[in-house]
Amino acid sequence: MSNNFKLLMLGAMYENGGNTTHRFLDGHPELFVYPFESQIGSKLVNDQMSSLFPVKYRWPVFALDATPYQDYKAIIDEEGKIRARTPKVSKFRHMPMEFCDDERCEIYQKYIEKSGRSAANNVEAFFRATFDAWKDYKKTGKEKFYVGYSPVLVVDADKILTEMPNAHFLHVVRNPWSAYADTKKRPVPMSLKDYMFGWTTNQHYALLFQKMFPDRMHIVRAEDVMADATKALSPMLEKMGLATDVDSLKQPSWNGEELKEVYPWGTIKKATPEANIATAHELSDEEKMEIELRTWQYLEVFKYTEILQGKALAAK
Repeated sequence: MSNNFKLLMLGAMYENGGNTTHRFLDGHPELFVYPFESQIGSKLVNDQMSSLFPVKYRWPVFALDATPYQDYKAIIDEEGKIRARTPKVSKFRHMPMEFCDDERCEIYQKYIEKSGRSAANNVEAFFRATFDAWKDYKKTGKEKFYVGYSPVLVVDADKILTEMPNAHFLHVVRNPWSAYADTKKRPVPMSLKDYMFGWTTNQHYALLFQKMFPDRMHIVRAEDVMADATKALSPMLEKMGLATDVDSLKQPSWNGEELKEVYPWGTIKKATPEANIATAHELSDEEKMEIELRTWQYLEVFKYTEILQGKALAAK
C-alpha cells in the first residue's frame, strides 16, 4: 500500500509550534488531519536516541513474529486511545468525537491482510483506519494526504521519506527563548541544558534531511505560521500539489471547528507574534544569555538573532 499512500508528518521540538501548525492545517479540504498528536512509536524502539526522546514519539519498530493485532496494540497512540477508551480522563473530553478504538483495530487488521506487515504498511493502515472509524469526521471527498504530528519525530524523518516514497515531512522550529519559557510551564520541566540539547538536535536533523530530501523535507518557523499561516505553508502545499487559497489556513481548528486557543493541544495558548515575543521575555537575563550560548550555531540560520528586540527577520 505504501507506494501510493500520501502522508505528511509534522515534527517539532517540544513547545516549538508543532501542535499549532498541525491545527492550522486542520480543515484543509484536501487533508485528513489526525485529531491529536499521532504517537505512532512502539516500545521496541531502541537506538542511540531512545534515552533522549520518548519512544512514543518515534518511528515504530515491530516484533518480527507479531500478528497484525499485536502490531496495532504496540502502537502507543496515547492521546488517541485515552480519548477513545476513557474519554472522561482525556484532556480533549470537551471535544465531540464519535470514535471506537476497537473498531479501528478491526479495520486496521483488514488493511494489513491485504498489504502485509511492515513499518510503512502498519503506519498507513493506522492512519487509514482512524478516519474510517471516526464517524463524525467532516470529510469533503477531496482528501489526498493524511497528516500526522509527533514531537521530535524529525530524528526519524529519513526513515519515513525512504520507506514511504510519496510522503512529505514538515519540521517546525520556534525561537529557543519562547520555546523554553513555555516548556518551563510544565509540571516537571526539563532543565535548560537538557532542553537546549534536544532543541539543537532537532535542528541538526531537520537541516541534514532537508539536504538529503530537498523536495519532500520542509522546514517552517513557528513565528511565520503565527504571522501568516497561509503564506508560511503555501510553498509546501504547492510542492504537494494541494490548494493554498483555502480559508481554513487562516485560523487553527479541530475537525473544522475554529479554536479560540490552541491549548490543550499544546502549551501555546495564543498563536500570535505578539504573544510569542512576550513569552520569550518571561525569562531572566541569565536564562536568555545561556540559551544564546547553547544555540548560537542555529540562531543566524533561522534568523533569530534579533527576535529578543521584538522583531524577527522574515524567512527567505
